[in-house]
Parts: sequence; C-alpha cells; structure tokens
Amino acid sequence: MPLQVGRIPFLVCAPFFHEFLGREDECAGVKFVDGPPSAHSAALKEGTIHLSPASSITFAQKPGAFVLSSSLCTSCSFEVRSVKLFSHFPIENLGGRNVRLTSQSRTSVALLRILLEMRYGVSPFYCEGLSAEASDDACLLIGDLALEENARGRFPYSYDLGTLWQEWQGLPFVFGAWVISKAALAPQLRPLLESYLRQTEAGIESFRADVSGALDRWLARYPVDLPRGVLEDYYRVLDYRFTDERKESLSLFFDLAARKGIVESAPKLEFL
Repeated sequence: MPLQVGRIPFLVCAPFFHEFLGREDECAGVKFVDGPPSAHSAALKEGTIHLSPASSITFAQKPGAFVLSSSLCTSCSFEVRSVKLFSHFPIENLGGRNVRLTSQSRTSVALLRILLEMRYGVSPFYCEGLSAEASDDACLLIGDLALEENARGRFPYSYDLGTLWQEWQGLPFVFGAWVISKAALAPQLRPLLESYLRQTEAGIESFRADVSGALDRWLARYPVDLPRGVLEDYYRVLDYRFTDERKESLSLFFDLAARKGIVESAPKLEFL
C-alpha cells in the first residue's frame, strides 16, 4: 500500500508540496491526492488517506485515531490574509444577519463561530457555500478565494481571523496541522512516513530560499489570478513551525470548540 498524502492546492500549502511537483513518479511509495482541507479531513476520518496538512480541528473530531507532526503546522503571527470574514456590516452588528460559511474548512468555520459568539456575543444565521451570494450580509472565505477577494475590495469591512484570535487570546492561531492516521505508523509504512516528513521540512527551507522559483513551479500547476508581488508578500506572514506557543493555542481552541459543542471533547495533543 502506498503512503496516501492529501495535498491541498492552495497557496498556503505551496511550501509543503512544491518540491514534489513534477516528481511524483520519483516518489516511490507515495501517492498524492488533491483536494481542499474539508475533503482531506473527511478522507482522514474515513481512512482513505494517511496524512495531510488538514484543518486542525480534524484531530479533535475522531479522538484517538491520529497523531500530529510535532514540528509542522500552518500558522501566522496575527494576520493570515487567507482566512477572512468579509462583511457589509461591522462584526459586532452581525447578530441575526446572514453569514455564509465556507464549505472548504471546518477549522475556519469553528473559529469564526467561537469568535462571533464568545468574543463578540453575536448569533448570526449561518448558511454554507463556496462563495458569497447577494442575500448574504457577510461571508467567510479561505485560501486563494480569500486572497482574491482581498484584491477585489467589494466589502466595506473585512476581518482577518488570525488577527482576531491573537488579539483575543494572545496566541498565534493554528489553522492547519499535519494530521497523521495511526495506520501510517505500521512497520511497513512508518519509515516512508518519516522520510516523507523530513523531505517536507527540507522543502519549506528551499521555498524560503527561493520563493520566486518555487512559485514558478507551483503556479504552473495551480494558477492564481493575483499580482506576483502580492503572492510573494503573502509568505511573509505565514509560519510553518509548530512551536510550544502554537501547541498551547491549538489546545485552547479545542477546549473552546468543546464548550460550544462543536466537538464532543477537547483531546490531548498526541505527536509522532
């Protein structure tokens, strides 16, 4: 059985995967499966892939089934730019209004609910979809769709969820974690898993060393309609190190999600 890796074709994940593009046939024993975070979260829980930099809340949705990489995550310091609430009204005035939630990430949806209901004390009407509709008062977008909406400027108010969380809790938010099925810890797969994660860490370093060249490879496969300067500047706000502070933040997020009934309980973090 190959190591099934969920690959997210969003700019935020380019540092994880750019080195493997065009070399898939050389990655013996590894099979890449493309899809958004929500699809990989479902596949992890169903057991059809082994690992992915999926929505971090996936770990809490099936307690005991996964471990996490102890060194890799998708995070930021304050703004993340690609997880945003776009609104026609100030955030504190969204009570009773229509807020469309992205269908691409359960973590971002849970975070927005926690922020709106626990920080701001407002209870909107939630509906789900990929993009905003005319009847929406606000919408949550993630990934490349959020970056593109930033450039359009169609909404008078926009809120970066990474910033809202860090202002509130004093900790950087962890949007994605490398969630690893315990099935990948079997003796026949574990050496391949560990080798793959080492290559991924090296890929992050090579991306930082040559952002322009790495983006050339990425955009040839996954094009985005944004100015090159915007794309390269985006990586200045992202941080892929799973520090102790970020682990504390993730545990706090799970605790608040459990209090809201979004997950059944707040699991203890378990690492590879």
